[in-house]
Parts: sequence; C-alpha cells; structure tokens
Amino acid sequence: MQIFKTLALATALLAGAAFAGEPVNVNTADAQQLAQGLDGVGLSKAEAIVAYREENGAFAHPDELVNVKGIGIRTVDRNRDNIRLDDAERSASKPGR
Repeated sequence: MQIFKTLALATALLAGAAFAGEPVNVNTADAQQLAQGLDGVGLSKAEAIVAYREENGAFAHPDELVNVKGIGIRTVDRNRDNIRLDDAERSASKPGR
C-alpha cells in the first residue's frame, strides 16, 4: 500500500512540474494561449480575461487580473511567475539592466 501512495505522490509532483510552462503575455495572448499557459484558468476564464482587456485596456500589473470575474488572488499568485505584461518588462527585470 505504501508503494502506491509513494507512486501517487511522485505522479502528482511530476504532473505539476510538467504543467509549469512558458510565460504568457496576458496583454497579447488569445484565450486558447491563456487557458494553456495559466494554471486554474480554463477557456471560459481565459475568454473573460480577453474580454476584460478589450473593454478596459492592457493590464499594468498582474494583480489587476482579479478585476476579471472568476479570477481571484490565489489564481494570480499561483501563476505570478508565468504572467507577462509585455516584452519590455521581461528585459527590464533581467539583472544588470
């Protein structure tokens, strides 16, 4: 029985590591890209992100995603490392810049 618990735990950990994908730009990605790139965001929530962005403009900070119905701070926190706002943000955050 212990072997099954160990195997289940290892599988869960590997699945989580496999999901950690590429960063996604919430200001330019389409709904499909958002759904694939953000943990806990399915197609419906991803479509809501796109609709909010089209109605209100680009996100200036990842925390603004909580303004989208169905997106809470837990979802933002879980995805914080993979949320991108624009290409300039990525290069500005590199050491030595």
